[in-house]
Order: sequence, then C-alpha cells, then structure tokens
Amino acid sequence: MMNILKVALKEFFGMFIDDGALALAALLLIAAVGVLVKFADVDALLGAALLLLGCVLILAESVARAARQKFRRK
Repeated sequence: MMNILKVALKEFFGMFIDDGALALAALLLIAAVGVLVKFADVDALLGAALLLLGCVLILAESVARAARQKFRRK
C-alpha cells in the first residue's frame, strides 16, 4: 500500500517538476517582472505582457530542447 502511495505522489509531483530548467526559468521570469513592476515603476499591463511573452518563449525553448533530445535518441 505504501509503495503505491509513493509512486502516486512521485507521479503527481513529476507533473509539475518534470523539467527543472523550465521551472527555474519561469520562476526567474516572475521574479524579474515582479521587481520591474514594483520597484522600476513599470506599468502593470506592460508587466503582464512581459510575463505572457516570456512564458511563451520559455515554453517554446523547452519544447524545442525536448524535440532535439528526442531526435538525437533515434
């Protein structure tokens, strides 16, 4: 029973932390935009646009990296 629970928890957390570089880049982006909005007097709407654009770019890079790794395996 405990083994099943361990596997289930590992799978659950693996969904969120599958790619460490992706998670780290997203956290750094959020922190950087937060600092800009809070301390550099950047408009909140511009901050939201930066977050959207940054997340899309980070995700695209992550997908491209995964595709390159899969292509190299074959």
